[in-house]
Parts: sequence; structure tokens; C-alpha cells
Amino acid sequence: MRTVVQNDVVPPSSQPTIQAQFVTITEEEAGQRIDNYLLRVCKGVPKSHIYRILRSGEVRVNKGRIDQLYRLAEGDLVRIPPIRIAEKASQQATPGLEFPIVFEDTHLLVIDKPAGVAVHGGSGVSYGVIEQLRAARPQAKFLELVHRLDRETSGLLLIAKKRSALTNLHDQMRDGVTDKRYLTAVVGDWTNKRQHVKLPLHKFTTPDGERRVVVQAGGQEAHTVFNLKRKWKDFALLEAELKTGRTHQIRVHLASSGFPILGDEKYGDFALNKQLQKATNERGALKRMFLHAYQITFTHPDTGQPMTLRAPLPAECDRFLVSLGQPII
Repeated sequence: MRTVVQNDVVPPSSQPTIQAQFVTITEEEAGQRIDNYLLRVCKGVPKSHIYRILRSGEVRVNKGRIDQLYRLAEGDLVRIPPIRIAEKASQQATPGLEFPIVFEDTHLLVIDKPAGVAVHGGSGVSYGVIEQLRAARPQAKFLELVHRLDRETSGLLLIAKKRSALTNLHDQMRDGVTDKRYLTAVVGDWTNKRQHVKLPLHKFTTPDGERRVVVQAGGQEAHTVFNLKRKWKDFALLEAELKTGRTHQIRVHLASSGFPILGDEKYGDFALNKQLQKATNERGALKRMFLHAYQITFTHPDTGQPMTLRAPLPAECDRFLVSLGQPII
């Protein structure tokens, strides 16, 4: 039986300090109603309280009042007011955790995210990188994700420490002046040194709530450039340049082109993935998806200086490539 506290909220003395948050809506989050968005991100908050703060105008979008039927658009800046957390949620404290730091100053934190860690809570995940960083840095007044990485993807993740840095970096990404590059290993006989893939992508949600993406006419324009780095008899190491930033773009472009990413449990070769779990005489084992955000180039939001940051290939991926022996190319 659920324990009910008066008004379904924790007494102020037992609540953690919560500050107003400012969140910029991503392409992935766009299209949903503001009430559904708040119900998803404000875990443990009674539904009645969510609608109360919407009616009162405490929730703002682009500094203006909205009603519960407002549909979010990419780039919207949402103010989420301080909210009392329900007792059940407050008992499930997020463990504070720091991650390998690639760069940090007063405006920006860049980490090397491990594979298997979500960037934020939601969709069955209680907490992610951003919640753990906030718990580890209670003195930080502002920590917000600049962009996202899939849970299974490792590599560079940008976190803004000031609202001005967040909006500046979002503007850079929207204007296409940032450069994101990934390393990925695929199965198949990849031949082109440089190949452009332009396939429209359509997002949908399965009946069990899983996000999926398919190549479909009329979908969102998507463009990836792949550069061949190394090649073996059955596998290839590619560098992926994102020209657009669609959900699961690299994974779906490669799978639809006949070159699924090794270890991709959503769009990959499932039989091969199972085989890769165990080492053979010809190669080592691979127990993760081989997709790593290894380089990003952008302009520092405060100094205006160009920056290029890199994160080395994770040890498991590197060991797998070494186990394949001398590449053909």
C-alpha cells in the first residue's frame, strides 16, 4: 500500500533544496505537450501539482505563460519552478558521481561518458549523468546538458555551467557550426574511402514505449559522412561526421546501408552480436556497441576561441580492434 503524506508532498524540513531549472528542448523532445513533458521529467511529483503550477504560470516557455495543451518546439526554453518531491521519490536519493573530465572551466564541463550510462533519467531510468553530477556538486548553481548521447554510446558530452553558455552552444549547434565526430566499427565489405549517406529518418514509439527510428520518405532530412579509417576482411572502422543531429542517425544510416554497427542491440545484426560476446581464435570479445563520440569542435561560449576536444577510444573497443590483427587498409 502506498504511503500518503498530507498533500502528497514531503514536509519542507525533509526535502532536498531544489532550484528552478531552465531546459532547452531538443529535437527529440519536441512535439510533446508541456503537461506530458513535465509529468515525465518531474518524477515523484503528483499529477495534481503539475497541473497546478501550469495553471499558476510558474512554468514558463520562452519567458511567457502557456497552457497545458502547448506543444513544445525544438529550441524552446522551459522554466521548471522549484517543486516539492513526493515521499517515494525523495527516498530514492540519486548517488553523486563524477565522470572522467576532458575539459572544465567556469562556463563548461566536458566529460567522457562511459557506455551503458543514460545522460538523464526517464524512460525507465531513475537517474542519469546529469542527475548524478548535480548530486555530486550540490554547490553548483547551474548544470544542464548541452546535447545528448545514446545510453549505449560512449564519449564526449558537453554540460553547461551557466545559462549563457547553454544558449550559446545550442545556437552553434542549430546553426551547424559545431563539428561532431564518432568512431564506429561495422560488419561488411566497406569499400569507399569517403561516403555520404542522405536518408530521411522517421521517429516513432512502439506500443511498449520504445523509441525507434526508420528510413522513410517524408521523414526528417538526415546527412552523415563516413570516412574509412581501417578495414579488415569482415569488419571496418569508420569515422562518422554528423551533418544533421537526428535521433539514432548514425546507427540507422549504417544499418539501412547494410553495415550494422557491431554490438547494436536495436538496429544491428543480432546473431552476430551474440557471437561477438565470446572470443574466438580469430578475434577478441566485444560486449558493447562500438560507437564512440571521440571528437567535437566548437567555439568557446565565453572567450570565442575555437576548441577541439578528443576522447580516446575506450579500452574494450581498442582491444577488439587489436585482436583483429593487421588491417587490409
